[in-house]
Amino acid sequence: MSEYFTEVAEAFSRTAEKYDQFAEDHPNLSRMRAKVYAHLLQHLRPGSRILELNAGTGRDAVYLAQQGFKVHATDIAPGMLRRLAEKVERLGLWDRVSYQECSFMELERVEGGPFDAVFSNLGGLNCASDLRQVASGVSSLLQAGGMVTWVVMPPICPWELALAFSGDFHYAFRRLSRRGTLAHLEGLYFPIHYFTPQRVMAALGPRFTPLIVEGLSIFAPPAESKNLALQRPRLYRSLCWLDDRLSRLPPFRGWGDFFIITLRYEGE
Repeated sequence: MSEYFTEVAEAFSRTAEKYDQFAEDHPNLSRMRAKVYAHLLQHLRPGSRILELNAGTGRDAVYLAQQGFKVHATDIAPGMLRRLAEKVERLGLWDRVSYQECSFMELERVEGGPFDAVFSNLGGLNCASDLRQVASGVSSLLQAGGMVTWVVMPPICPWELALAFSGDFHYAFRRLSRRGTLAHLEGLYFPIHYFTPQRVMAALGPRFTPLIVEGLSIFAPPAESKNLALQRPRLYRSLCWLDDRLSRLPPFRGWGDFFIITLRYEGE
């Protein structure tokens, strides 16, 4: 692994325990995951084998296994994978969840393919500076007709842009930099890059047919926000209602804290 990804792996290993703690009693993050799952389940056949990139502590892998799918979960952070392994052991999911320490930049190392779907949730792929490097390894891991569902952070996040009215111009416009922005996690710094749906499609290339793009937390608060849903529930519900009605319409479907995109692999 490059020095950059070694830094990323160490940062996420350090935060693994806090990651699970933060997700507890977090109605906004729970809603966002539910939206991702509803999107994903529209396109998966029963019993599908899923390759998960940047699986983190295994929350998504566990959920998908409990729905009857088989998941091979990959991540570069040993601390994250230890938490994932604990969940698999505690819940008795050894026959449905396997895991491997592997970067999405090294997909030639992935074990157990080909798969019916390649899934990545909540912006892990934004650690890549060029999605073409990730995409180059995907087609060899997919069955013809298989799906790619990625949840990616876009440049346009209205919730963040609104912070310009409070004078926080750095945070408001951080996603708009072509060079990305510097993330700070557990005392370590690494760049994050933002991608439009069009850039994801271009990276994967003509053998992938786009099926659906859906914005996630366009006007509802981003994943970091826990308090609004708890302290201002009526306002929060109104923002979620607005999101639900706009999330699949242009231009909103490519906006938000994230967008969800699903494409079908047509084969060679």
